[in-house]
Amino acid sequence: APARRPHRSAPGPPQPAPPPAPRRHLTSPRMAAEDEAELSLLECRVCFERYGPDGQRRPRNLPCGHVLCQGCLGALGGPERRGLECPFCRRARGSAETSDCLPLLQLLEVLGPAGGSVPSALGRRSGGGGADGPAPAGLGLGLRLALGGWGSLVNPTGVAACRRSGRLAVAHDGKKRIHVFGPSGSCLQRFGERGDAGNDIKYPLDVTVTPDGHVVVTDGGDRSVKAFDFEGRGVLAVREGFCLPWGLDATPESEVILTDSEAGALYRLTADLKTGKLKKCQMIRSQLISPRGVAVSQTSGAIVVIEHLKAQGPNSGTTRVKIFSAEMDLVGQMDSFGLNLVFPSKIYTTAVAFDKEGRVIVTDVCSQAVICLGKPEEFPIFSPLISHGLSYPVGLTYAANNSLVVLDSGDHSVKIYSS
Repeated sequence: APARRPHRSAPGPPQPAPPPAPRRHLTSPRMAAEDEAELSLLECRVCFERYGPDGQRRPRNLPCGHVLCQGCLGALGGPERRGLECPFCRRARGSAETSDCLPLLQLLEVLGPAGGSVPSALGRRSGGGGADGPAPAGLGLGLRLALGGWGSLVNPTGVAACRRSGRLAVAHDGKKRIHVFGPSGSCLQRFGERGDAGNDIKYPLDVTVTPDGHVVVTDGGDRSVKAFDFEGRGVLAVREGFCLPWGLDATPESEVILTDSEAGALYRLTADLKTGKLKKCQMIRSQLISPRGVAVSQTSGAIVVIEHLKAQGPNSGTTRVKIFSAEMDLVGQMDSFGLNLVFPSKIYTTAVAFDKEGRVIVTDVCSQAVICLGKPEEFPIFSPLISHGLSYPVGLTYAANNSLVVLDSGDHSVKIYSS
């Protein structure tokens, strides 16, 4: 039986814990994948106890899409049960907003009391990840491919595309924190072990891919930025006194633009990733309010940042989108209230990207949609790109063929749309 791991009493990014005793001798990549699925899918990511259909081990959904057991939900909510903060993404919400995680409950029912083969119960298909074929999505966009799903990706937090090769890198909370998918949807590589080594990834928050072919990850576990090649070899770890590095995006010159959510700052990292040498870590903007998502225009060099504004009361925070020129002059901004004047619904943006025409594209978890806000000079307009088929979109990027890639934390998948 696996060794029991201690319960965490305080919310925050998961910290490395002693590994469980080996469940079986791993002799093939397929067996390794099965072991990772059992470890990541059927255990609560707070207390590491196995989920069950009833009582304290019953899996519960938070509105942000993360899952934990009923016992940890009660512990994190405190004695008055007025509200709680997600231990993974730190969003506040009311305790009454949780719900049963039906996919996990159905999987537990399939496995039965004695357990069983997780991969066979999941019925995973190579590459397809649960896609049922093209679906209408708005403005000519249709779902072309879905990747990942339960047992493959666990609480994914970031997605990035390599424009040169078409590969996709996804950061998530599995045993190996980075999954690399090929253009056809096949899984090419998994790397980024959780652990105590310098290049191990404790808790990934976002990921980007530089034009020279390196995968760069923000690690909230040890407050660092780590770079890897596509084979998973760590080439650089930057710890420049960051408070909580969060979102990041690569420039055409292979520099990295980085947000520090707790410091309220924006950084530019310049490094020679082939030799693993950091050249400069420069703060280019300060006095931001909890900046997280960030994107860089590949044509103009403009930078767009999502600020998360706190308000009184549980689950009452809002977001603000700020656009800066390449010289870091403020071009425009729009908060949730201002967007409500354009669109009569609360908008809470979680991810942002530029399309090839330089338009700002954002995800909205309230309407479960992807929205175009227009170019910086016309910002903001309101044009929905994807209006249904998403659960909790948290990541956004464009692939080499101009396909729109959306990371959906609600069903732990990557969805690729094309016209």
